[in-house]
Amino acid sequence: MKFNKVALSIACAAGFTVAGAAAANADTVTVKSGDTLSQIADENNTTVSSIQSLNSLQNIHLIFPGQKLVVNTNNGDAAASAQQSAQTTQQAPQQQTSQQSTQQSSQQVTTQQTTSQAVASSSEQAARDWIASRESGGSYTAQNGNYYGKYQLSSAYLGGDYSAENQERVAESYVLNRYGSWANAKSHWLQNGWY
Repeated sequence: MKFNKVALSIACAAGFTVAGAAAANADTVTVKSGDTLSQIADENNTTVSSIQSLNSLQNIHLIFPGQKLVVNTNNGDAAASAQQSAQTTQQAPQQQTSQQSTQQSSQQVTTQQTTSQAVASSSEQAARDWIASRESGGSYTAQNGNYYGKYQLSSAYLGGDYSAENQERVAESYVLNRYGSWANAKSHWLQNGWY
């Protein structure tokens, strides 16, 4: 029992050392108005999930202009080699046990994240559809004075481009910048009769 605790302590210490070194040599990006996490990930040759984990983001759809995000670690190779050297100092049975434990934990976290994202995505889509049905009956050509399209956005927001793609893009940007999520926008609509 004590032997396993010692092995776990060594593995944790090595992990914290690697994580500290990675955080010390990281690239950061300042979020601009209209930016999305996927856009930032594409521009920096990384993934949304990587940025999410590097910045401990709870909601990948909620970032703010001026917010600084770590997008890459400069010493990814050094971190990998440091982790390998820490693992090789342990004996083979300890290494197998540690890897199995890490894999199980990783699989559980991935399953929980996937489930949470699926629930969030379905509730976000439901809120988005609900708003569209209340605003325009889901029609991309609905008009009401200065408001146009599926989400009844101001013509100024749409910039003269009334295509379905632009309406979706502008609506997404508007909702995420103003409310943080479609569910929050729906709550606002229910309280005020508009979003």
